[in-house]
Amino acid sequence: MVKQAYSQHYAIAAFNVNNLEWAKAILLAAQEAQAPVILEVTAGAAHYMGSFRLAYDLIVDLHQALHITVPVAIHLDHGGYTDVLKTLGVGYTSVMFDGSSLKLTENIKLTDQIVKLAKPQAVTVEAEVGTIGGQEDGTIAQGELASLNEAIAMAKTGVDMLALGIGNIHGPYPDNWEGLNLAHLRTLATGIEDAIKEPLPLVLHGGSGIPDDQIKAAIQLGIAKINVNTEGQLAFHEAMRDYVLSGQDLVGKNYDPRRFLQPGLTAIKEMCLDRLRVFGSANRV
Repeated sequence: MVKQAYSQHYAIAAFNVNNLEWAKAILLAAQEAQAPVILEVTAGAAHYMGSFRLAYDLIVDLHQALHITVPVAIHLDHGGYTDVLKTLGVGYTSVMFDGSSLKLTENIKLTDQIVKLAKPQAVTVEAEVGTIGGQEDGTIAQGELASLNEAIAMAKTGVDMLALGIGNIHGPYPDNWEGLNLAHLRTLATGIEDAIKEPLPLVLHGGSGIPDDQIKAAIQLGIAKINVNTEGQLAFHEAMRDYVLSGQDLVGKNYDPRRFLQPGLTAIKEMCLDRLRVFGSANRV
């Protein structure tokens, strides 16, 4: 999926799954758009839903029940070493080991071990170097920029995808955010390819809220997977808030959760359809 996206200059959307409504909305959107898609599960989401296995089974069962025919991958997002082992045992098709908080040598050592475990199982491995910031106090104007030397060292472990800081951050972007550093992205992509003698698809975390023109430019420079979570949460929240404040929840049996949650599900689906179009992955099946 990601290799093809890289070579044809579009990006695969990687949407985080938070519950059944999220998984259903994402799958329906991908089918409607005829787009390959990645459904991501974090340790926090797995804990909320019950376990990594439950999240996996939920996605697989929905995939079958909804008669989804587009390519779908189930991905561990921001997993620790133990999380990776758990998801490999369940059958996730892709894992991200996030050792960005560790010293570089330890991050590379563990990533190398994971590559050796995952490759025989045909499981794709994503890693991260440096730290992708998160906007928590409203003061961050620019996310971290990844070191080229560190990126090359990580690429040499044999990972399939690499998440790098190019000014992006997790969560909502503050008003004083300076935008993606596209020149640095070009340097990273070129430097990595020169060092390992082949192109390496790059991953953009914190994909929610970045202007579309910057996203499209980043895709042309090597971004082939874009993570989206906050955008879905905000769309769901806004739709549900409007539904309640307008009093629609008080009409008839709209208190029934199957009706009550429908506006939120629809909002997530519409958000996904929009991102699939912007990322260029619609009609790529």
